[in-house]
Amino acid sequence: MNKNLIIAVAITLVVAGGVGFFGGMRYQQSKTPVLPTGLSANRPGGNRVFGRGNGTGMGGRAVVGQVISSDDQGITVKLPDGSSKIVFIADNTMINKATAGNKNDLTIGTTVAVFGTSNADGSVTAQNVQINPMMRITASPSPSASPIGK
Repeated sequence: MNKNLIIAVAITLVVAGGVGFFGGMRYQQSKTPVLPTGLSANRPGGNRVFGRGNGTGMGGRAVVGQVISSDDQGITVKLPDGSSKIVFIADNTMINKATAGNKNDLTIGTTVAVFGTSNADGSVTAQNVQINPMMRITASPSPSASPIGK
C-alpha cells in the first residue's frame, strides 16, 4: 500500500508538472508581442539577415537609391546600377528620417532605402521608407551585413 501511494504521488507530480509547463508556455506566447514578419525581419532576433533572401518581403534586399520621380501613389527610385524601381507608398507606410516623415519628404534627389514586398511586375509595395539611410549604397547585387560587434 505504501508503494502504491508513492507511485500515485509520482504520477500526480509528473502530470501537474506537465500541465504547469504547458500552461506557462501558453502564457508566455500570449505575452510575446506579435510583429508583422516584415518588421521583425531586420531587427535583432528577426528571421532574416539584411541583404539575404530572394528580394521579396522586408527580409530581402532594400531598394536603395535616389528618388527620380514622385506622385500620389509612390516614387521611382534610381538604383546604383542605373536601373530604376517603382515603389508604391500607401498612407500607412512608415517613412522615417531623423524625425517622422511623410510622402512630401520624398522629393526628387532624396536618397532612400525602401523595405517592402516585391510585386509580380517588378515594382515594390513599400512598408517602410528610410530617408537618407545610414547604409552604403553600392551596385553590388548581393550586399551582406555582419552582426554588430563581430
